[in-house]
Amino acid sequence: MSSPAQTRPGTAAPPGRPTRPALFVLCACVLVAQGMVAAVNLLIPQLAASALEPTSTQLLWAVDAYVIVFAALLIPAGAVGDRYGRKGALLGGLALFGAGAAVSALARDPAVLIAGRGICGAGAALIMPATMSVLVHLTPPERRGQALATWTLSAGLGGLAGNVGGGLAGEYLGWRALFWAVVPLAALLALATARLVPRIPRRPEAPLDPAGAVLLTGALLAFVHGIIEGPAYGWTSPQVLGSFGAGAVLLALFVRHALRAAHPLFDPRVFGSRRLRAGCLGIGAAFFGLFALFFVNAQYLQYAKGFSPAQTGLAIVPLTVGMALVPKYGARLQDRYGPRLPAALGLALIGSGLLLVSTAGAGTPYPLYAVYLLVLSAGTGLCAPALTLSVVAELPEHQAGLGSGLNTAAREVGAALGVAVVGTVLASRLDGTLGDPARAAAFTAAMGEALRVAAAAVLIAAGAVGAAYRRG
Repeated sequence: MSSPAQTRPGTAAPPGRPTRPALFVLCACVLVAQGMVAAVNLLIPQLAASALEPTSTQLLWAVDAYVIVFAALLIPAGAVGDRYGRKGALLGGLALFGAGAAVSALARDPAVLIAGRGICGAGAALIMPATMSVLVHLTPPERRGQALATWTLSAGLGGLAGNVGGGLAGEYLGWRALFWAVVPLAALLALATARLVPRIPRRPEAPLDPAGAVLLTGALLAFVHGIIEGPAYGWTSPQVLGSFGAGAVLLALFVRHALRAAHPLFDPRVFGSRRLRAGCLGIGAAFFGLFALFFVNAQYLQYAKGFSPAQTGLAIVPLTVGMALVPKYGARLQDRYGPRLPAALGLALIGSGLLLVSTAGAGTPYPLYAVYLLVLSAGTGLCAPALTLSVVAELPEHQAGLGSGLNTAAREVGAALGVAVVGTVLASRLDGTLGDPARAAAFTAAMGEALRVAAAAVLIAAGAVGAAYRRG
């Protein structure tokens, strides 16, 4: 019997240690998908001043369209990969990703830019669960903790690459160049995937549930629409209350449909597992805090500190150091002590980091600010492997696509809500203007208020996650 390293490229591979080229390609796909989230945050000031003339709400949608579509389609995309093949899903995702980047680069008004970002998000929704489920299939159970730590490392490095790349593009090339650069990169990754990533068994009997996918996607879009549009219309306006009401109704209809359907998108009863619930809550809370900071961080450094886009990209590097270096230690703590310690401690560090950053002003020395970022990034790197494994390990191997979809959906829902909530607070406190160099003091005050809200949410989640693991 051939070992995985002897398996011919493009053929089915049995469980074992993934080949280095295949692992490299999978991690590169994760890195690019995550990098595009961070990169766009660096371009917010340039987009605000561009000929597109976006409003503050449109800027929020330009950032959040990617993560909202990403989050909403992750579970359906995981089911598509299970049924039709994870490698095919990955290739389709890369094609959509490149197409969305091209649409964004060609945009002449904010609506087209938002649409292009949404197409990119649909591509990322196919990419992320496919990479994780292929990795899980190719890795024996005793190595999966370290494999998932590698996957998390790639996501952290994606934040680093996105920050640096977005900063350099913003200063020297312009925002359109960033999107154009993604097109050939997606094509190269697709070629490498076709050649180097083995096919793994697909499950033709795996259920697809279009009605469930529409209900779940609609519920998420309605909730986030209400949060983003709140400052523009008023929190008690019919438009905003209608969005929240529609979200609640659609979510209730999804649960009712899923409990009755013969082959639902996913069975809500999987949340009967305390560890799976804790894992999803913890992941969502971690990325709520992280992406809340991503959204305001680049603006703080440029508007309040006067950094150039390139300097800003480099100054954000400490925020990704912990995510790149700490996951392997989190995986070791998970192996030795179980998930409770790294999960609860990591979330507590994230909340503490947000509180520290909320105290920053225009006169805060950058080295001190970098320490704040390190605290937050170390918390993310510490808790991510344990929380991810809590979700993936609670489902059988034939549901690897669902497990990875739930895990990544929790990440991206948290990210979308983090951007929406913090962006909404900034917009409401700054009279609809997300950035004006003459208003640095007002900006830092609003940033502090927004991050304190985010910190409170993360610390509450840390207590809930720790209690869930203790009872489990």
